[in-house]
Amino acid sequence: MRSRLTSNHFVGRVGELAELELAVQEASSGRPALVLLGGDSGVGKTRLVSELERRLPAGGEADGPAPLLLRGESVEQTDGELPYAPLLSALRPLVRGRHPALDALSSGSCWALASILPGFEVEPRPPDVRASANDQLRLFEALLELLDRLSEAVPVVLVLEDMHWADRSTRTFASFLARTLRSERVCLVLTYRTDELHRRHPLRPLLSELERLERAHRIELEPFDRDELAEALADILGARPDDGLLDRLFMRSEGNPLYTEELLAAGLDGRGAAPQSLRDAFLLRIERLTPQAQRVARAVAVGRSLDEPALAGVLDLPRAELETALRDALAEQVLVAGTAGRFGFRHALLREALYDELLPGERGELHIAFARHLEGEPPARDPGNELERISAIAGHYGAAGDQPAALRTTIAAAATAHRALAYGEAAALLERALELWPRVADAAVVAGLDYVELLRRTAVALSVLGDRARSEVLLGQALRELDPEREPARYAALLGRLARVQWSLNRGVEAVAAAERALEMLPADDPARVRPLLLAWLARMRFLRGRFREAVTEGESALAAAVAAGDRIAECEVLNTLGMAHVALQDVDAGLDMLRRALTIASEQDDVDSIATVYANLTDMLMLAGRTEEALAVGREGLASTPRHHARSRTWMSLTLSEIALEAGDWSLARDCLPPRDPGRLTSGVLSMFRELREADLALAVGDEETAARCLDAVADLVSASSEPQWIGLYGALQGVLLARRRDLEGARSAVQEALDRMELCTDDVMRIARVSVIGVQVEAERALRARDLRDSADRRDALARARIHVQRLEAAAQEGGPVERARLAQGRAELARARGRSGVREWARAAQAWSDVAHPYAVALARWREAEARAESDDRTGAAAAAAEALALARGVGSHWLEREVRALGERARLDVRAAGAEPAAAEPEPDPFGLTPRERQVLALLAEGATNRQIGAALYMAEKTASVHVSRILSKLGVQGRTQAAAVAHRLDLA
Repeated sequence: MRSRLTSNHFVGRVGELAELELAVQEASSGRPALVLLGGDSGVGKTRLVSELERRLPAGGEADGPAPLLLRGESVEQTDGELPYAPLLSALRPLVRGRHPALDALSSGSCWALASILPGFEVEPRPPDVRASANDQLRLFEALLELLDRLSEAVPVVLVLEDMHWADRSTRTFASFLARTLRSERVCLVLTYRTDELHRRHPLRPLLSELERLERAHRIELEPFDRDELAEALADILGARPDDGLLDRLFMRSEGNPLYTEELLAAGLDGRGAAPQSLRDAFLLRIERLTPQAQRVARAVAVGRSLDEPALAGVLDLPRAELETALRDALAEQVLVAGTAGRFGFRHALLREALYDELLPGERGELHIAFARHLEGEPPARDPGNELERISAIAGHYGAAGDQPAALRTTIAAAATAHRALAYGEAAALLERALELWPRVADAAVVAGLDYVELLRRTAVALSVLGDRARSEVLLGQALRELDPEREPARYAALLGRLARVQWSLNRGVEAVAAAERALEMLPADDPARVRPLLLAWLARMRFLRGRFREAVTEGESALAAAVAAGDRIAECEVLNTLGMAHVALQDVDAGLDMLRRALTIASEQDDVDSIATVYANLTDMLMLAGRTEEALAVGREGLASTPRHHARSRTWMSLTLSEIALEAGDWSLARDCLPPRDPGRLTSGVLSMFRELREADLALAVGDEETAARCLDAVADLVSASSEPQWIGLYGALQGVLLARRRDLEGARSAVQEALDRMELCTDDVMRIARVSVIGVQVEAERALRARDLRDSADRRDALARARIHVQRLEAAAQEGGPVERARLAQGRAELARARGRSGVREWARAAQAWSDVAHPYAVALARWREAEARAESDDRTGAAAAAAEALALARGVGSHWLEREVRALGERARLDVRAAGAEPAAAEPEPDPFGLTPRERQVLALLAEGATNRQIGAALYMAEKTASVHVSRILSKLGVQGRTQAAAVAHRLDLA
């Protein structure tokens, strides 16, 4: 018997411990930290974490509250393994102690946590709250809310150990948490074995992503050096080891602390039977146990963490003999007593060594015994304990090779995992059940379901997980297994599911056709209540594709079906769609009323995601209806109503508010509402597309063309794959503006035309068509002006013809649209006047007023700038100065640097006294020109350097062509050059232009 094998004295690791303590200090000050702690098996990761726990400050008035350390361990995965194992282990103490933070959680978070946490009992979830693909995200947000609540009182250190064994759901949560933490006082510590990470290990990509985060601390534990090993041995042996013993142990163990301890266990002189590996050293320890203690150890190796009743039931040992065997195993430090009266191995490596040493028959018998013992227990009352029980049963039968029992319990474990929102594990279990199915006689009888249902469940799990291509394959297989004549309702339900998957794969035509066929097949009574969901989904698809009238027609049918079925969630969804469609069709008051009714239902259901969705849609519709200030107020209210733990919903609401703020002129708010560019948080292409397009829009408004180009490039493929006008139209408009600014008018024309072509001719979405069309007129105006300067009459006629077509689109949009579309028409008519070479003063004044009526200050500034330009061409200097002054003031007010530069340049070219109108401060005294060029000549030289003709210079600077020629002659003389080309070269070389 060994009194002690482990050093009580903490040896070395000074730097590593300091790094851990620094991370905890950062978290305590409101800067969340992430620690990735790696090292080989037995090198001391667990000991380092234990030392950190021991050294955490006790807390006090001066030091603040002591941190709370929550610690959980992953377990080696087998078939049917328990999802979220380290999280459950870490959070169990909170549940047992009924921590006050649990009572402070929202009801939605309580329902989510109750699905996985054993012993956490809450009120039953309302039956109307339907599970959705976002349920796992809701669980993660619930866990984040819990950590946030805990960290309000004390800093929290969450340690998830042995992440190399972590299940897929735990890895996904770790990624979510590491990326989502913003100001919570939380330090997340992930430990893992580096020697377990083979090239394709699933933890490798996660570590690679996480270590790039700014808050990440990467710590790699190395083995002890010779002096550190001597210090540890001195504490264990009670005296410093002699050099011979130290050398032998250091050579054999290579400084690995655990291996050193096992070598000591083999013989204190370090000369014992030289184990060839750490595994051999472990087995030497096992062989010294009594036969009964070895039986107990083998059982624990198979069952992992067991209490006395479970061991007694499986081994059929009298209590006295079992207690004696346990004492022997504990005394030899093979087993240790854990929490809740359970026994486990001192180190996971020791369990692995013994488990691998078991004979196949011996191992199988123990697995079967444990499975039957657990099946004999009554089902657990709470979902968390039942998940643990059924997962263990499936795992034991799978490991034993009992295929019929494995099929039955694997399907049951998958259902339990799905209810626990562990979709990765549910999908893996169901895929395993599909593999077992052909190997089991009378599989349907054994499984309690038919093959079609198993295919459907697997497809649903994979779809939720994001593998929609595989989901489509399985749904197609399930449909081929069914006879639509005999089971029309079931066939229709599968078709409806297939439609959603096809839509997500961007095959909208096939998706809608599948849903329509499903609707036709449904029997009149529709016992499965599929009709309301199908109708609601079809109505939403019509709206998203810009077919608002069809959305209203089908939405009304869906609403009637939802009300008849008593389906409040479907009713909320349909009202949401109907409200948007009515507003888009200019039945504004009715539409807004429907949206507010949807908001009421969502609030009654306490469905935070639906509340945020309705708020976002209500905000968007108010803006499109020209009620910008009201939209801004509702957007602020919606953001305040969306908890930040609901990351996706809050991100969407923030982006919506950013869009409204940009139009309303509050660009600081628009910028603040842009979430950080973090792919881990933007969980879908649509959300990523929304964010990048919003930043591109703001960047173009400010004048940051590089950022705009980068954002547009980032979503080009996503927009290309989309069939929704809201993305196609916005992308086309922004791309058109960007390319026109860069003088790529051909590219701008193509971007506009492609967007218009892709927004189907039969669409009702005049709002997006109008936005793109007005950019189209602007591009054609630029082309017409350039063609006029180059005296290219054919190109000018073509540009004018295209501009007129765009204006016709705007006229049609204004007839069906609202005040925003009428403002775009006014702007388009002004651009057409510019294209024709007319002054356009009245047209631009009307456009400015129209944009002012809907409170879009940036658009007003753009119109006033062009109005000032038109007045200058008409030699109305006073009116031009006033319009330019207003444009300059508005541009400065919102922060449009590029427009400010353009207005100021116009003032210089046209010699407008914008300062007289109160918008321009007194200019600094210009530095003398080295060649004696006047300011006017510098302007002429700038255009000359760009290759402009005298006629083009005169048109740009509001002077006669002859006057421009005189200026050019003077410039050549002052520069001492012979021609225009040499003058341009001098200008570029000396940065004069």
